[in-house]
Amino acid sequence: GRAVIHALQLAEEGLQQWCGNLTDLQLNARPAGVAPVAFHMRHIARSLDRLLTYAEGKDLSKEQLVLLGTELKPGAMRDELFNELNAALSDGIARVKALATANLEEARVVGKKRLPTTVGGLLYMVADHTQRHVGQAITTAKIVMGI
Repeated sequence: GRAVIHALQLAEEGLQQWCGNLTDLQLNARPAGVAPVAFHMRHIARSLDRLLTYAEGKDLSKEQLVLLGTELKPGAMRDELFNELNAALSDGIARVKALATANLEEARVVGKKRLPTTVGGLLYMVADHTQRHVGQAITTAKIVMGI
């Protein structure tokens, strides 16, 4: 649990440091057609919620499925992005703490195909997937800032 919590804390720090001063235009920019920083921030927040829902042994709600389809939506605004991200990371840390006492080998399923995994596998995925998108967001931020 601690490593996952640390990964989420580092995500918040890194995104604030490298993306916190971007303009709305920069957050939505798609240099060379890549996904914008806004996508990565939404995706981090929303995929964290989805992965933890699976780890808790639940299916995704209709709202989670609707939000999944809007992550690339243009016109994101910085304050909204950071509010959503920070709320998701705070909630995610609390949920990871609750899962830390669970049996990490307990079976879980993911997605429509009900792919098999475990609580521990999903917690690993939370940390790995979050950090992967943090890196992509920071790289895109550096490009749009001209660094």
